[in-house]
Amino acid sequence: MTVRAKFKVTRLAQVEHWDKAKGHIHEVEMQPVTSGSKENEGFYAATPGGSIKLMTINDEAAKHFKLGAEIYIDFTPA
Repeated sequence: MTVRAKFKVTRLAQVEHWDKAKGHIHEVEMQPVTSGSKENEGFYAATPGGSIKLMTINDEAAKHFKLGAEIYIDFTPA
């Protein structure tokens, strides 16, 4: 079974990697959506709180996250 949530990107940051040759660490923080559409209100009813924080050194992956963007998150057993 897969559970789907919808989160909004609320913070983007870059911090220096301890190994300067690896560039920066990209930080992405997300919060559940709360309003803005009927769909968002439905997601809010199921997930009224929480947070996700991701960190990556992959510049291409980091480009997929834009401040304010709404993202579907699927939780699937591995």
